[in-house]
Amino acid sequence: MSGDVVFDFARAERIGLSEAVFCAGKTPQQIAAILQSASERDAGLLLTRLDAEKFAALPGELKAATEWCPLSQTAFFGPVPPVSSAGTIAIVAAGTSDAPAAREAERTLRHAGVEASVIIDVGVAGLWRLMDRIEEIRRFPVVIAVAGMDAALASVLGGLYSGSLICVPTSVGYGAAEEGRTALNAMLASCAPGLVITNIDNGYGAACAALRMLGVMKLR
Repeated sequence: MSGDVVFDFARAERIGLSEAVFCAGKTPQQIAAILQSASERDAGLLLTRLDAEKFAALPGELKAATEWCPLSQTAFFGPVPPVSSAGTIAIVAAGTSDAPAAREAERTLRHAGVEASVIIDVGVAGLWRLMDRIEEIRRFPVVIAVAGMDAALASVLGGLYSGSLICVPTSVGYGAAEEGRTALNAMLASCAPGLVITNIDNGYGAACAALRMLGVMKLR
């Protein structure tokens, strides 16, 4: 592996969450070195923020072993664990424009063996869309809420849903949305108690928080 890359293959043994390859800021050569090392260990990896240009620049044999999702800019390299859990997590996105962060969360969970249900385009501008699905949403012990603009979905769900609620502000919106800062502040300032908030567009982090919650639930 390249001398400036030290990948943490033992992380899952310590905390139950494998290290993902955050590709933003890495060169294709650095990414390829990590994948080659994983291949030698027969290890499966999740890659995040892998754009089309970097994916195209990977060596052919590594690219062939990589399943890439252009919407979420995530990829699975090598073996993927089978589904070991389903029906525990729902990902609820306010709008179709929030889908990239929602799908990043979904793919992160799937790489950990958890199959999530994804509900998209139920933002509060058309509140009936959310209310049509609220009983379905309430069946899940953990929900990831993804919203940009004013991020009102988080507060509304926080007043209607009793389970663990992880909120992802997205950079979706016009000027005053300030690339997600308005959504982040709205979620942090929500009057709905007990919300967990991630960084802007951090579907990966939300999924990891959900996996930690599932781990605690299994210990009960």
